[in-house]
This record gives sequence, structure tokens and C-alpha cells, in this order.
Amino acid sequence: MHFDRKDLSSEQLIDIYKSILLPRMIEEKMLVLLRQGKISKWFSGIGQEAIAVGATLALQDDEWIMPLHRNLGVFTSRKMPLHKLFMQWQGSKNGYSKGRERSFHFGSKEHHICGMISHLGPQLAIADGVALAYKLHKENKISLAFSGDGGTSEGDFHEALNVAAVWDLPVIFIIENNGYGLSTPVNEQYRCKSLVDKAAGYGMEGVQIDGNNVLTVYDTIKGVREYCIKNQKPYLIECMTFRMRGHEEASGTKYVPKELFEEWGKKDPVANYESFLLQENILNENSVIHLREEIKNHIEEEVKIGFADEAIVPESNEEIGDVYAKRLIANSESSIDIHHSPFTVHNIRFIDAIKEGLHQSMQKNPNLILMGQDIAEYGGAFKITEGLVNEFGKERVRNTPLCESAIVGSALGLSLEGFKSVMEMQFADFATVGFNQIINNLAKIYYRWGQHADVVIRMPTGAGVGAGPFHSQSNEAWFVHTPGLKVVYPSTPEDAKGLLIAAINDPNPVLYFEHKALYRSVSGDVPGEYYETGIGKAKNVRTGNDISIITYGAGVHWATKYAEENPDLSIDILDLRTLLPLDYDAIKESVSRTGKVLLLHEDTLIGGIGGEISAWINEHCFELLDAPVMRCASLDTPVPFNIELEKNFLANARLNEYVRKLMEY
Repeated sequence: MHFDRKDLSSEQLIDIYKSILLPRMIEEKMLVLLRQGKISKWFSGIGQEAIAVGATLALQDDEWIMPLHRNLGVFTSRKMPLHKLFMQWQGSKNGYSKGRERSFHFGSKEHHICGMISHLGPQLAIADGVALAYKLHKENKISLAFSGDGGTSEGDFHEALNVAAVWDLPVIFIIENNGYGLSTPVNEQYRCKSLVDKAAGYGMEGVQIDGNNVLTVYDTIKGVREYCIKNQKPYLIECMTFRMRGHEEASGTKYVPKELFEEWGKKDPVANYESFLLQENILNENSVIHLREEIKNHIEEEVKIGFADEAIVPESNEEIGDVYAKRLIANSESSIDIHHSPFTVHNIRFIDAIKEGLHQSMQKNPNLILMGQDIAEYGGAFKITEGLVNEFGKERVRNTPLCESAIVGSALGLSLEGFKSVMEMQFADFATVGFNQIINNLAKIYYRWGQHADVVIRMPTGAGVGAGPFHSQSNEAWFVHTPGLKVVYPSTPEDAKGLLIAAINDPNPVLYFEHKALYRSVSGDVPGEYYETGIGKAKNVRTGNDISIITYGAGVHWATKYAEENPDLSIDILDLRTLLPLDYDAIKESVSRTGKVLLLHEDTLIGGIGGEISAWINEHCFELLDAPVMRCASLDTPVPFNIELEKNFLANARLNEYVRKLMEY
């Protein structure tokens, strides 16, 4: 192995040696602790240290890195306190995730390290978002994301590289090609000669290097970093290496031919670099022994501190309280009554209220970025963003490739650097291809390591427009089940604007459902000024004492029309407006007024939010009930295309039947 020191001083070379030796010796200690039963699991990076260490040292300390399982060298090279890392690895309260995450599934904003999720690929898109933030701020910085050879088979790899190329983002993608994705060899992962060949397909530069030579890695990353900043372009680097241990220790290495261990054992990144320093008389045997003893003692001292941490005493209120980020500054313009306010009111359509909320939010928040397919010059599929690009420019109103997962990930990456973002999911149905990013990255990141996700995803939803099975679904219940998300669903123009502004101002990820059938069919009075409708607050649309209809979205209009057509019934109508979190106080108040409850929603019956609300009412309001809680929902079928079939599918077709059944009980 040839080491080229170039212009590095002896002191710098020794510092690099300390940096690569530290994670190796920590790994060796972790294997001892594992055998002693003092830790439960470990993903070893022995044999791959040069990549994580060399890459991290080549970056500025305030440039974000997205590491994976085997990148201990990233954490140690960023000088994270070792005792706190030991606390993290054993699930202690004072680790980086309060015991909520394992091994390397955590991050630290202070150290500009973004915690991974087990799905691997989504890390790459976060790097896109961070690089976009640097580009928008005109900072001379890059972001860097790691992938394994197995991870390159994931769709997220393709999406992230494509977005980085199309948007000319200063991001470095590193592939650690260690020959195996767990036990699957590379010849079962891809057919191209080298993974770096993929770079040309995205119109970006790439290079394959010896990932076991720490100086090669360091020098390459340093040069590529300068290239990315100067040219505002991404770059792909394939680092050839080998994993000397199992995927994790329990999985073993029986599937690996013995000769590979012999071959790669001769390429050990630590031993070879140490030999180079000895040959160049930069170190001698005594100094090596001294450095190793010094590091060993440091590790032992830090282990004692880490293992002396007190055992966790679970506190449920604290756990629940840490699911959502808190707003730092209370907004004085929150929740209003437009009929008793100084605002100027004008009558506009539902769709125009959304557009007005976006427009005023863009004016109010210079750090707000809009992203979505066809949202710039074309104005989006429903023309809601039409004209915004003329006022705010293509940097802030961004057309995206067709890659929902990467755009959700990029939105999260923007959050890391203090940006807000609103992504238009062209149809709510298409959220399926961004589901992982929403459910596992956006929703959980604050609970995991305290990083907020200041992201709103607009979800054009619902049937009634003859759009068929793939453009008409009501899928809000998928997300209501996920702690960490907020889900809002306005039914009026007033709330459409106010809830959108509130969602944008909220530091948590918000799914904003907007019913397509309401866009141009519903109008109402809306304040012309900038205001919020409080998230988590239901609205009593109509007060009655015979029966409560608890609903949201199009259901509010169905219920209101039904009440107007049946004046013999005194119907209490509650518009939930927010589905997560629910306004349980308002629900209980409505139940207490009537004693008979019908839960109405456009979503299909099984697994719909009506079941959850029904269970809560039965558990907390049973003594107030005069009849069983009933649910009126759409048929448990996909949404049909034919208009007559669609009318029959929708819950509204059975509303009268359920009201009468409940009233006759």
C-alpha cells in the first residue's frame, strides 16, 4: 500500500494516526464488552476505519455528515465525548438519545452529524436538503452522505443522486463497497463493473479509490470538496474496502470465503498506515506503544464514566412530552374569530384561501421553500402555486423530479439548516412512495435526538371528482397512527388558510389534507390578513341536542346539508379540523349535548379514524351515551371511477340511514 503524504506535516500525519487508531481500539473494547454481556449488540467497522476517518477530517467541522452503521470514525473524529458515546451504546439516559435509540441511530446538531435510520437509503436525500440550504445561503460548504454497496440497490439511492444532479447540489456521496450487504455478495447486488459507473448516468463525476488508505481517502475528499464548492456539483466516490467482522456480531462470517480475510487482512488500514509512519521515521516503536497505551487508558476511563451512569427510570409524561418539538415563540396572531376581529374579510374559494396562506407565508418567512412536481411555471396540478415563482423565484418555488421520497428527505435536510419547507404531494395517494421518509424520518427524528423537522406536506385528497382508485383515496388514517406527525384537515376557506399558516409556523412535520372536491365548490369569508387557526382545536359548526355528527373535511358539508334538509332534527355538528392531535375536550362536549353520536368520514370504515374516536368515547364518555356510537364511512373498496359507483361508494350515500338508525335506537 503506497501512502503519499503530499504537503502534510509530520504532526498532521500523527494526528491522522491517532484519529484512525482510536475507533479501532474502541471497537476492540466493544467486542470484549459484548463477550462479557455488558452490551447487547455491535456493528463493527473494523477494516473500514480509513473511510470514515479520512472523510471526516477532510471536511469542516460545521459541514453535515450522514453516517451509517460502520462509521464510528465519524463520531470520534468530530471529538464527541467518548463517555457519552458509551452511555448512548448502552441505552443510558445521558446518551445522545435519552436511551431511545441504539448504536449509531442518533445524531447531534452540535457536531453536525445526522442520525441514520435502519432503512439506510433515506440518509442520502437528507444530504441533498442540507446541500440545498448551503447553496441558498451561498455558503462554501458541502454535505456528505454514506451508503453501503447494498444500499445502492435502493430506490432512495437513485432518487437522491438524481435530485443532487438536477439541482446542482454540492454534496458528496460515498459508497463503502465492502463486498457484502449483510450476507449478499456484490455479484447479487449489481451487474455494472463498478458502482462508480453509476455516476455517469446522473451526469456527475465519480471516482473509485482504495478505501483502506487513509491518506488517499483524505486527499480525495479534500479535492472533491473543493470541486463541489467551485462547480456547485455533486460527486460520487466508491471506496473499495472489506468488513472483517459480521454485519453485526451475532450474524458471524461463515458466508465469507476464508481467502478473502487473508487477502484483506494484508490491507488493514490501521496496520499499514502505522507501518508507513514507522518506515518514514515519523513514529518509532516506543512512540507507537506510548500512543496505544494513552488511548487505551483514555478508553478505560471513559468506559467507567459511561457505565457509572444511573439506570433509567421511565417517566411516561416525559416520553410523551418529547414526541413533539415546542414552538419557541408564541404567535400572537393565533386562533381567531373572524366575526369578532379587526381583520378585513373577503369572500373567496377554498383553493384561493390555500394560495393566499402560501403567499403570505412566503412573504413572512424568507426561509420558506416550496417544492413539488410542476409547481413553478405550471402552478401545480391544481394551479394553487400559479404565479408564486414570478414573485419569489425558482430558488424558493422549486420544481422537483418525480421522486417523492427524495423530496421529503430533502425537506428534512433543509430543516437541519434552519429552513422551512412546504412540499406539494401532487395527490395524497402518491405519499406511498415517500412513506418511509414521512413515517420513519420526519415523524421520529425529534423524539430520537431532538432535531425538529419543520416540514409541511400538502396532500390533495378525497373522492367526488371521478378520478378513480389512484387519485381519490382518503389516507389520513395512515398518518394519524404515527406519533410525531401532526395531521390537519380543513373544511372551510377560513380554516384552510389559518391551518396552513399554523402548520408552516409549527416546528413539527404536518400533513395538511386539502379536499380536491372543495377547491372550487366551497367559498367563505376569510380575513385578508395573516393569521393562524390553532392546530388541535375542533370547531362546533352547529349546536343541537338530538344527535352529534363528529366529522371533518367533506363530511362537514354533507352533515350541514343534511341538517338543513331535516329541520325536524336538532343536529350538533363538530368539525374536528385537526386529526392529530385530537380535541378530546370538544368531542366530550358534543357527546354531552346529545348522548347520541355518529362518526362520519369519507375514509373507508375499517381502520378509519372513526374507530379510534369511537373507542375513546366509549372509554371516557360512556355514562353520557344514550345509544351505541355509530360510524358512517365509505365502502371498504378502492375508490371506483364511474360517477354513480363513486356516489354509492361515498359515506354520504348512507348518511340518512345511519342517522335514522341512531335516532330510532
